[in-house]
Amino acid sequence: MSGINEAKLQRINGNIQINPFIFEARNIMSNKNEIIEQPIDIELSEEVAEGTYSNLAIITHSQAEFIIDFVRILPGIPKGKVKSRIIMTPQHAKRLLFALGDNMNKFESNFGEVDIDSGNGNPGFPMNFGGMTGQA
Repeated sequence: MSGINEAKLQRINGNIQINPFIFEARNIMSNKNEIIEQPIDIELSEEVAEGTYSNLAIITHSQAEFIIDFVRILPGIPKGKVKSRIIMTPQHAKRLLFALGDNMNKFESNFGEVDIDSGNGNPGFPMNFGGMTGQA
């Protein structure tokens, strides 16, 4: 994540405060890189803080944007439902990719490797959720 050196998180009255947000910028007047410190306040409402469960992500892209649809599929319900759609630039999508990789490495170093191999060399998605499948 080029340009971002460090961010400190604080929770104050249900809001998340990232302070300081430090990044490098080029000063047009002097044509030199300078470190700029700018606090960013991010509000996290109680409703959003509860989160939304998703067990499938569908990712599509165009030249200008990435679209990530977070879907919830439940047993016994034939139709999954998109619970959230996130649209971001390719640059932000790549930052997300790096951040997820970094966090997955930290998670696995604490809790062990996450196995997604279904045994046949392909990551699987258990559409029957481990239960019996219907027969006609």
